[in-house]
Amino acid sequence: MVLAFLLVAAVSAVTTAGLTYREARSSVLQATQDTAVSSFRDQIQQSPLELPVRRDSLERTLRNIASKGKPRPWYVFAEYGTMRVSSGTNPVSTVITPALRRKVTGYPHGSFERVIKDGIPYLAVGMPVVHKSESGGTLPSGLVLYATMRLSEEQTQIEALVTAARNGATPGLAIALIPALLAARSVLRPVRELRRAAHDMGKGRLDTRIRVRGNDELAGLARTFNASAGELDRSVTELRQAEARARRFAADVSHELRTPLAGMLAVTEVLDEDASRLDPDTAQAVRLISAETGKLAVLVEDLMEISRFDARAAELNTDEIDAAETIRRTLATRHWTDLVHTDLPDGIRARLDPRRFDVVIANLVGNALRHGDAPVTVRLRSSTGPDGAAPVLIAEIIDSGPGIRTEALPHIFDRFYKADAARTRSTGSGLGLAITQENVRLHGGTVHAGNVPGGRGAVFTVEIPLGTGRADV
Repeated sequence: MVLAFLLVAAVSAVTTAGLTYREARSSVLQATQDTAVSSFRDQIQQSPLELPVRRDSLERTLRNIASKGKPRPWYVFAEYGTMRVSSGTNPVSTVITPALRRKVTGYPHGSFERVIKDGIPYLAVGMPVVHKSESGGTLPSGLVLYATMRLSEEQTQIEALVTAARNGATPGLAIALIPALLAARSVLRPVRELRRAAHDMGKGRLDTRIRVRGNDELAGLARTFNASAGELDRSVTELRQAEARARRFAADVSHELRTPLAGMLAVTEVLDEDASRLDPDTAQAVRLISAETGKLAVLVEDLMEISRFDARAAELNTDEIDAAETIRRTLATRHWTDLVHTDLPDGIRARLDPRRFDVVIANLVGNALRHGDAPVTVRLRSSTGPDGAAPVLIAEIIDSGPGIRTEALPHIFDRFYKADAARTRSTGSGLGLAITQENVRLHGGTVHAGNVPGGRGAVFTVEIPLGTGRADV
């Protein structure tokens, strides 16, 4: 904005100075030209020029005319046929151009021309000498007189005008800088405040407001921003309260369901044992009740676990363990040893929470067995972080199923999200991968989902800092 003000001021100053210079220059040169041409014509008319022309008499006449030149002395030249005479030492002037000679020949009242010679401005005036005929008219005599005069004084005046215009424009620009800065401050300050407020809003400070000054458009924009920020703050507050109530409700319900579910699980175990002695229809119903009760128990436990993460009550009890041995134990406990191919080098030790790491591996392998095709592979390795960062533990769980749909990948770790369209029927709660992600984050690591490059199957990659553990592989 300051540059715009200065540009407008500069354009105005240059335009004004240019117009002033042009008018003043024209006025100075016009006055000089008029005086010189008028004086030269009068001197020719008053000088006795006899025909035929004699050189000595013509030289005296030229010197007389030159001495009376206005506004300053001239150099006068005469051309008569092949005769060349001047008031000075050179009979011919290089200032007189062929163009001026042609003009003088065509105009009986004479002509003039401004010429730059060796960087010096000159005024050249040409007048044909005529004599009166018996009928009262005029006849050309063949004699043409030229006068040349330096315009050095006029050039000095013009340069002084240029200097004055330049010197006058510089203070004008300096003066224009003051209102430019004031205007920029009054306009840009609210813009900077708005930008700062928007930045704070982006960081989650929803109580950010802008101080309103005046009643102009920027003040209206500030009021609109404050109103929008207020509405957003209220909406986010309501959403947070609703989310907190929902989490509290899920936690309370899960907690209240644990006691009756424990009794139901005990009863279903007894019914399962006696199902073989019941009639087929009753036995099928009993087994269905037992299976669904087990699923409900798993869902309740998952909800309780998620509630702990939401309440930031989840604890990490780490110990230095052998990662490969822990994974083998996880697979053996769930009877998956024969269903999973492993690549588990020994000696990779890491500081982990054994129970939570077991949950991570169990959820990912179970997800691969339920939703993917055999074979399922579990790989373990360690890797040094980029730029010499701390080494990390990397576990990969790969299945041979159809893979994960591209549109489902960004949501695969969302709660209760199921990408069933490309998978077989899901029997899980939709919380397993969300719990896995929370457990990995609790260790300071990351988990990513993707598809096997150039082939079929989904791949889940877990990266956890080794901590104080040691990689011997």
